[in-house]
Amino acid sequence: MQKVKLKLQTPKIGRYFNLFTLLICAISLSYILMNWSSFPDLVPSHYNALGEPDDWSNKWFIFVPLLIGFVLWIGMYFLEKNPHLHNYSGLTESNIESLYKNSMLTINFIKNELLLMFSFSSLDNVQVAMGNKSLLGAWELPVVFILLLGTVAFFIVRSIKIK
Repeated sequence: MQKVKLKLQTPKIGRYFNLFTLLICAISLSYILMNWSSFPDLVPSHYNALGEPDDWSNKWFIFVPLLIGFVLWIGMYFLEKNPHLHNYSGLTESNIESLYKNSMLTINFIKNELLLMFSFSSLDNVQVAMGNKSLLGAWELPVVFILLLGTVAFFIVRSIKIK
């Protein structure tokens, strides 16, 4: 079947997740800006497998994770709004709207999870720079992988059920 461009709105849960994520990102940015003068000149920019910093950068580096997360969020926002560009199997006239909405929600959840993760990473870098322990330490990467892969698996199963 030819992919058809449908005019669909992001489901309510996706809009609420967008709002929540942007609010958390704004709070993270505000916290960083309000405490900027108290940060040391060097902040962690890389961690080893144990979650300990093994490379340090200028304190402006604190903004890098937020910037990466926001750029990804914007790019995925436009991808989410164009579900006809996504790849589908088993697309029919009877399931096109359901599969498009499922695909939109998949992108929405991944987009928001990434921005939340990068916001957390910026705040975690602040904590370590201030002499505190990393909040997740060596568990940060496994948690991110489990979260993202779990989301993808959930929506793949959901897509199979829709077909």
